[in-house]
Amino acid sequence: MEGSTGRPRRALWITAAAGLAVDQVTKAVAAVVVEGRQPVHALGGSVTFTAFRNPGAAGSFAPHATVVFTLLAAGVLAFITWASSSVRSVGWAVGLGLLFAGAGGNLADRLFRHPGFGRGAVLDFIQVGHSGIFNLADQCVTLGALTILVQTFRGVPMRAHSAAR
Repeated sequence: MEGSTGRPRRALWITAAAGLAVDQVTKAVAAVVVEGRQPVHALGGSVTFTAFRNPGAAGSFAPHATVVFTLLAAGVLAFITWASSSVRSVGWAVGLGLLFAGAGGNLADRLFRHPGFGRGAVLDFIQVGHSGIFNLADQCVTLGALTILVQTFRGVPMRAHSAAR
């Protein structure tokens, strides 16, 4: 929807807060219930809960670049915060909110988990079938990116077009 920034801005921050909260709560539960224990199989073995500390990106890509991923996540959060004031589409707002939740959730791990500030490993704990192990922040990033792609392919602008062009 084009127009006022109030509704889209609220949608962005509500989505971001909800996604970040769910991610952090599930990671806290996984750290207590799953980490250090045998994997737990659910839904006929199609879902496995097993803890894995991932210092890299998805699929353990670049495990020695934790500081780089920390800085990238901080940059993503800064960009979304800056862009939030001009978002005019609820669809874009939800997509950006999901990206914020995902980047923020994994950034919190990198900042506050072992081995130390800015170098911590992300807690991944969900595996579906034979996929890689992931967490809900990863899913927020994926859903956020897909939502933004849908908005882009539909031709929905993130911001209102300026009349003074």
